[in-house]
Amino acid sequence: MPDLELDRTDHRILAELQRDGRLSNQELADRVALTPSPCLRRVRRLESLGVIRQYVALVDPEKVGMGLTAYIEVRLQKHTGSDHRPIEDFTRHVEQWPEIVACYATTGDMDYLLRVQVRDLAHFSRFAMDTLMHHPAVVDMRSSFVLKKIKETTAIVVA
Repeated sequence: MPDLELDRTDHRILAELQRDGRLSNQELADRVALTPSPCLRRVRRLESLGVIRQYVALVDPEKVGMGLTAYIEVRLQKHTGSDHRPIEDFTRHVEQWPEIVACYATTGDMDYLLRVQVRDLAHFSRFAMDTLMHHPAVVDMRSSFVLKKIKETTAIVVA
């Protein structure tokens, strides 16, 4: 990826928008010591470069009855040569399963790390046993449950 030229003001804009994506352009401009027009031009540039991907509302899972977070490591059946169908099939299904809120291909013993958000242990058990382990490409899984959140952020600190 080419190095993007982001200056200190760009960094401040990103920090402020990560704290509150609903800031008006005037409020943002005031916080980063710019007038509104140059501030808006900078934000639009950051959006067009893909630095700012999207604006979202962060929902508290516990407040909507989805208070159990689990991490699942998944191993898929070994594929041979150019046969990537099990992987493609698995990743296609991952996109469709609402319990999975994040999925990463990883190094090590397992192939994928999933972050799963469910109502409770019974919901997790149904998902793990009836959905995930029933997928033909999945040969093994290990799960861990979040007991306490120590830190959770979506903010990326730009240095």
